[in-house]
Order: sequence, then structure tokens, then C-alpha cells
Amino acid sequence: MNTSDSKISFPVVVIVAGSIAVLLGMGIRGSQGLYLKPMSVDLGWGREIFAFAMAMQNLLWGAFQPFAAAMTEKWGTGRVVAGGGVLYAVGLYIMSISQDPLTFNFSAGLLLGMAQSGCALGAILGAVGRALPESSRTFGLGIVTAAGAAGQFIVVPIGQAFLSYYGWSTSFVLLGLLSIIIVFAAIFLRGKPTEAKMAQPPEGGGREVLSMSGILSLASKDPSFWLLTAGFFVCGFHVAFITVHMPAYLDDKGLPAELGAYSLMLIGLFNIVGSFVAGYMGGKFSKKYLLSTLYSLRSVTIAAFILVPISTPSVLLFSVAMGLLWLSTVPLTSGLVATIYGTRYMGTLFGIVFFSHQIGSFLGVWLGGYFYDTTGSYDPIWWAGIALGFTAAILHWPIHEKTHAEAVNA
Repeated sequence: MNTSDSKISFPVVVIVAGSIAVLLGMGIRGSQGLYLKPMSVDLGWGREIFAFAMAMQNLLWGAFQPFAAAMTEKWGTGRVVAGGGVLYAVGLYIMSISQDPLTFNFSAGLLLGMAQSGCALGAILGAVGRALPESSRTFGLGIVTAAGAAGQFIVVPIGQAFLSYYGWSTSFVLLGLLSIIIVFAAIFLRGKPTEAKMAQPPEGGGREVLSMSGILSLASKDPSFWLLTAGFFVCGFHVAFITVHMPAYLDDKGLPAELGAYSLMLIGLFNIVGSFVAGYMGGKFSKKYLLSTLYSLRSVTIAAFILVPISTPSVLLFSVAMGLLWLSTVPLTSGLVATIYGTRYMGTLFGIVFFSHQIGSFLGVWLGGYFYDTTGSYDPIWWAGIALGFTAAILHWPIHEKTHAEAVNA
């Protein structure tokens, strides 16, 4: 193998390029909610048409993620990320000319779901993980994760400006042009895993290299992999439920309507801080114990929020606390995958774990609406989130953090 093609030589460049791609990918995704009302009104749709496309987008993102990650390991990260950028541009253009639900679901649901699997965190974290040594890997993963949060602050205002000046159709075209930057960032993510990073059998002392099917078999038989996967399901449940239902919950409590937006903005802002801190600490301390602590703190924070009298200060304090804990799980979870199984097939394995996160996201959003419609209250889901958080904390304790590390990185 030509190592000049397969080895990423400049870790800082990889982090910067990966951060730009994730920032745009996650930022454009985060801006789509701006278009629900104007597009639905213009086309005479009920809001459920737009919402269903967004739900399908999330599920398909998770479903395609393992396949996108597998392609990065076969053809290189740069090609897959570039493909994601192209799909983003094409999907956004078709959204701009959509006049019926089928076309909109094809573009916003299918094409953008595929696009996000190619240029969001899952595929890019693998490239970053391979570019960095173990001592700084989790910190680098934290930087890229924080870039995804930063996209909410940079791209969403741009999308709002496009919408205000040009309307939803032209705005989608302009966002599509913006997504082309992802293709250029992908140039600096060239390469794929080296043979040196390929997994070795954990026993027997042989030099036979494990194939992708071999490492998947290894992971599938490892309880630690499934414990980590189950824990990440809880992360998705928390994040999606709060993101979608928090504004309505606060409105139900008689608080100012704009407080919901401020709450989500604070969560996004402090998510950047939390991702950096988690990435740094993951390089210094046990990742599984940090994850247990994070999930426990989430449950404590949610419990305090719903038990104390709700007010503007309590909402703002809750938002800051949840922001610090929001996606702090991502660099730790992805870093733990790399620690246990090595970086050769990190993207594929994290893609599987991430799909669990997306299933949790789907259920958090859907069950929130279901229980509110049937009981008139969000309390059952708040308490379910508390129970799930403590459950995830317990699940991480038995994980064997270095079970296959030596064999994989041999």
C-alpha cells in the first residue's frame, strides 16, 4: 500500500478540515426548522408533512451511517465526505423546487439523510481518530464535536437571513451552494486507514490481519460494545426530546415564547464548552467512568429542573447545565470505540453505535408527542429520561475499556 495515500500526515489540517465539514453539515441541518412554517403556508401543507420528512431524515442518517463509514474505510474519508457535500447540494436544490410531499420527502428525507451520513460526525470522527495519537485523540474528537455545535450559531443566522431576504426557495439554493464548501474541505481528508492500524486477533499471537467482517464479529461478541451502544441510545433520547419539545413545554408553563429559543441557544453555546472539556478529560481519565458521570449528572439535572418551581432563571440554569452535558458524550463514546477496537474500523463501529443514538432520538421525539396527546403532560417522558440516564450510567461501569486495544493496534 502506498502510505502517502493512506496516511494522514497533518493532524491539525485534518482537525480544521473536519471541523469545517461538520460545522456546515450540522449547521445546515440545524437551520431546516426555520422553513417549516413559511414552506407549509406557501404550499398549503399541514406541518406534519415537513415534520415527517425531518423525522425520516434523522432515521435514514442513522441507518446509512455504518455504510458511509464502511465506504470511508474502503475508498477513503475524503471521497465519502465530498459525496456527502454533493448530495447536500443536490438535495437542497430539489427541496427548493418541491411542490408536493413525495418530492420533498425524497429530497429532505432521503437525499439529506444520506448526505448527513457522509459529512456529519460519524464519518469524519474516524479520520480525526486515525490522524491523532492516543494521548490527544479524544481532545481532537472533542474539537470536531464542538464544531458541530458551533454550526448552530454560524449557519442558522445565515439561513434566517437568506429566508428573510429571498424566501424559502432561493434560500435552499443558497444553502446548497454553501454546502459545496464541504467538498473542498474533503480534499484535506484524503486517505484511508493504514495496514498498521488493522486489527490483530486478540489471542494466539499470529500476525493475521482481521478483515472488516472479523472486527465486526469481534465487536458483536463483546458485551462492552453492546453496553456502549445501549448507553448512546439514551443520549439520543435526551437530546431529541429536549430539542423538539422544550419550547412547547415552556409555553405550556406560561413562560415567554422566546424563552424556548433562548434555552436552545444556551444549550448549543455551552455544548461547545462541554465538548472541549470532555475531549480533554477523556485523554486524562477513564472514558467509561466519565460517561457514567455525565449520564448521572444529566438525570440529576433533569430531576432538579422538573421538581423545583419553574421560572426563567431555572430554565436558564437548566440550559447551561444541559449544554455542558449535551454532546460531551460523543468524543468519549467515539474515543472509547477507538480505544477498545483500534482506529482501522472505527468509523464503521461508531456508525453502528450512532444508529442506536438515532433510534433513541426518534423515540424521544415521538413518545414526547404521544404522551402529551394522551395524558396532556410531558412528565412521563421527563421521568423516563431520568431513569434512562441512571441506567446508562450503570451500563458503562462493566465496560472493559482496554479489552482489545493491544491486539487491535499491534
